[in-house]
Amino acid sequence: MSAQIIDSHNHPDWHGHTLERFLANMAQFNIDQTWLLTWECPSDEYDPEYNHVLSPEDTLVGAGGPIPLRKTLAYKRAAPDKFVLGFCPDPRRPDAIDRLHAAIEIHGAQVCGELKLRMMYDDLDALRLFRFCGEKGLPVVVHIDYEFSTGRKYPRPNWWYGGGIEPFERAVRSCPQTNFIGHAPGFWAHISGDNQHDKVPYPTGPVMPGGKIIQMFREYPNLYADISAGSGHTALSRDPAFTKDFLIEFQDRILYGRDYFDNRHQELLNGLGLSQEVLAKIYRGNALRLVGPAKAPEH
Repeated sequence: MSAQIIDSHNHPDWHGHTLERFLANMAQFNIDQTWLLTWECPSDEYDPEYNHVLSPEDTLVGAGGPIPLRKTLAYKRAAPDKFVLGFCPDPRRPDAIDRLHAAIEIHGAQVCGELKLRMMYDDLDALRLFRFCGEKGLPVVVHIDYEFSTGRKYPRPNWWYGGGIEPFERAVRSCPQTNFIGHAPGFWAHISGDNQHDKVPYPTGPVMPGGKIIQMFREYPNLYADISAGSGHTALSRDPAFTKDFLIEFQDRILYGRDYFDNRHQELLNGLGLSQEVLAKIYRGNALRLVGPAKAPEH
């Protein structure tokens, strides 16, 4: 496609991509802008296996990582027209809303994301943050993972985030003025009603009726989703006939995103026989409608 493409989900210094490699990769795949998202998370709440795809300076205790605001801000300052600034503070911190407000006012943050924490997403402190985002017009990008056995005892026996689809649904319902963007295995597994969401992280096979996110899309106009990572790609690859109908029905709610640096999501979308009107919404229209054009940082 020659028209503008917006990658609504990616991270700085992610999987070995420095700023220079990042920009070259965007050019390679005709991506005009990227939403750069943070991941603010205590060091004991994320799988240390992530450390091989993160910048070593961001994996130190107290670094603000594993993907801190200072890193997304450095990219934004270097190429302000290429990046939309995202930032999601840990809602459990008493200064979370103040920090997000400062990021909006001083640095032009336009997205609250990525929220990826071992907390229930209908936690009262999280709801306060979400409602603030609604007031300021920031969509909230959430990562959901279910509990699965890792075969380990330490540092954690598993790596769950968000508490599952039920707490997330309660948050979406409780904050109707806030736009939420669902992401990750614990979200996309619910495209099907096959009850595999808490059994395998990446279900495959035909999509069965009764998928929870189908019901949620129909019930909550403030729910969106990005198709990034293996979770989104797997969900949309498992049943192409279903996927085409799904993307047509929810063409105003789906955002193109990668969370990586390959091109499989474009290849998938372009192979479904969707109209240019639908593709335009997924590739850029919905992202622009949620946040508008990239803002230049004040400082």
